[in-house]
Amino acid sequence: MENKQPFIVRVATADDARYAEQITEEMAASAKARGTGIARRSPEYIRQKMEEGKAVIAVTPDGQWVGFCYIEAWSHGKFVANSGLIVSPPFRGSGAAKAIKRKIFELSRQKYPEAKIFGLTTTLAVMKINSELGYVPVTYSELTDDDEFWKGCQSCVNYEILMSKNRKNCLCTAMLFDPAAQKKKEAETTTAAPAASTQRINGKKRRTFAGNWKLFERWLRFKRYVLLKPYRKKDEAAVAGGPVQEKRKFFLDLF
Repeated sequence: MENKQPFIVRVATADDARYAEQITEEMAASAKARGTGIARRSPEYIRQKMEEGKAVIAVTPDGQWVGFCYIEAWSHGKFVANSGLIVSPPFRGSGAAKAIKRKIFELSRQKYPEAKIFGLTTTLAVMKINSELGYVPVTYSELTDDDEFWKGCQSCVNYEILMSKNRKNCLCTAMLFDPAAQKKKEAETTTAAPAASTQRINGKKRRTFAGNWKLFERWLRFKRYVLLKPYRKKDEAAVAGGPVQEKRKFFLDLF
């Protein structure tokens, strides 16, 4: 939907602590509806991020909460994740998510200029925004190996899949912004442009999909099919649809 009411996107402060309960409640509701996603965070944790100046919030001029996202640093600041992106339901489709993603990306670059910025997402819209910011799809092995980060996935119904793959793959797509690679790319302005379907970054070929998001979406569906296949029969054989079966059904219904 299109929401014409204006909103302001800015760095959150301690004064925004009053929104913490509402933000965490919406995070939990959104994750439950999708059956995957955002790691559970307490209102106290959200308030801490606000006080540290490591969060971005969107609000209307009259003080209504619109959206939120925060920064987490891993591996002693070598990696940074923009986590917990959430938009209040009335403002979804208003462009708030894109505006917040851009602002949190800028804040991350300011606070951690040498860090690699990464994210895990199942949402195609977020992947498109990340791509515009310079992120590229990568393997899980290129992300942080900090155990504390991966513990955040425990609240996801697909955690069993992640662990069965030794944290090397799951339903989420990993995307990474490498500032060193970006500088190199900008410096190579006199060289020929890379092939439309691939781009060489740090000696490795990266698929860009050349803006062909329909192709990329089909690849994501196939990936989900392969990863969920071992669980399909088990879920279908369950006599009662427990919480795990109900949540995973969200993905099984895609095929």
